[in-house]
Amino acid sequence: MAMKPTLQLRVGTQLTMTPQLQQAIQLLQLSTLDLRQEIQQALESNPMLEMEEEFGETASSEPAEDDWSQDIPDELSVDSDWSDTYQDLAPAGSRSEDGPDFDRNAAGESLQDHLLWQLDMADLDTRERLIAETLIDAITADGYLDGELDALAEGLRAQGLAGLRASDVEQVLYRLQQFDPTGVFARDLRECLLLQLGTLPDDTPLLPQAKRLVRQFLEALAGDDRKLLKRRLRLEDDQLDSVIALIRALDPRPGQAFDDSASDYVIPDLLARHVRDGWRIELNPEALPRLRIQPDYAALIRRADKSDDNTFMKQHLQEARWLIKSLSSRNDTLLKVGREIMTRQLDFLERGEEAMKPLILADIAQAVEMHESTISRVTTQKFIHTPRGVFELKYFFSSHVGGEGDAHSSTAIRARLKKLIGEEPPRKPLSDSKLVDLLAEDGIQVARRTVAKYREAMGIPSSSERKRLA
Repeated sequence: MAMKPTLQLRVGTQLTMTPQLQQAIQLLQLSTLDLRQEIQQALESNPMLEMEEEFGETASSEPAEDDWSQDIPDELSVDSDWSDTYQDLAPAGSRSEDGPDFDRNAAGESLQDHLLWQLDMADLDTRERLIAETLIDAITADGYLDGELDALAEGLRAQGLAGLRASDVEQVLYRLQQFDPTGVFARDLRECLLLQLGTLPDDTPLLPQAKRLVRQFLEALAGDDRKLLKRRLRLEDDQLDSVIALIRALDPRPGQAFDDSASDYVIPDLLARHVRDGWRIELNPEALPRLRIQPDYAALIRRADKSDDNTFMKQHLQEARWLIKSLSSRNDTLLKVGREIMTRQLDFLERGEEAMKPLILADIAQAVEMHESTISRVTTQKFIHTPRGVFELKYFFSSHVGGEGDAHSSTAIRARLKKLIGEEPPRKPLSDSKLVDLLAEDGIQVARRTVAKYREAMGIPSSSERKRLA
């Protein structure tokens, strides 16, 4: 059936995305390290820019407004919905959280984030997706599945998946084992290596022998029992060397390529310090290079004629002024959002993780009158230095756990669990059920499966395993 072309009139307001405003929004989502590189490139390409000596100092020699200069607003808004910034990608009426995930390739993406992103593109029904999310929650930092399928199936049945069997969980597991990085979701080293060997071309030399070695003789390889390996695999010395080299080229810890930290080297954007009348949140003066207009060149432009060379310099001057304004707007927005977040998390500064309050993007967005997508950009790869350490701003967001009016932060619950387990008698560790009771005494009502989920996510073994290790 042929579709007839139609003309539709849509009435509404929409932010006009000028190149200057696009630049301001792009600068907002860059980490400090990336922004330093951007500024360095600007310094190298624009003769009208130079380093400022003092933080926050304005250039006294910046030229006055001229007839040729474009108007730069006093307030440059960097707040925008995905539909504003990426008009060609967002349909009319779409919500901000439905926009494209432009932050997913940011440095420091966790293994879980990477797996969930792939899950979003997988063709799974609701039941299979719930199973998959449970499996992703059970992944260790090395990329291995932590937990027996029977136990995972039992937990899922308790969540309402009646009649679920371990074999059903295993079927979804096989799907997830095709995810990147290769070898992820393995239950042991043998399976991890076999998954990686399974992706190699069939004509890979000595591939069948390598698979058989991993499947049957991994212990002999660990013990360097070459005599046994040559005899059982019927290989000569040079062939065995090739098989071993093939296996050693595999990654026994595929999850370690991912890291939850944003960078090995972090420069805090904000500083939180205690003063006489409370806490003060301020910009880190050492975080970014400071820019100003080069006064000598600016003076030449005012005296010069309207030649092509002078017009070229005027364009550079205007670009420099927009960049300085964009950086100022970025700092203002970052400081505004950071102060609002920390105002709500003052108890964390005073007492630590156990005092963390539930907080979601919508809470801050409403308070500062910005879109949630803007808050996401502001808090990604932006760090604050506190007396308790350096934290990414996103760290202070934590989901609500509990009923209305009695909600607790998932971060605070994890911290409380970690403390309770750390103080338990080594010979008599606390069971998950006992931990539920102890949390209830603190006014925290959670299910046993929630305790088990948080405990496993922190890499803490079950009570029986802790007793055995004691």
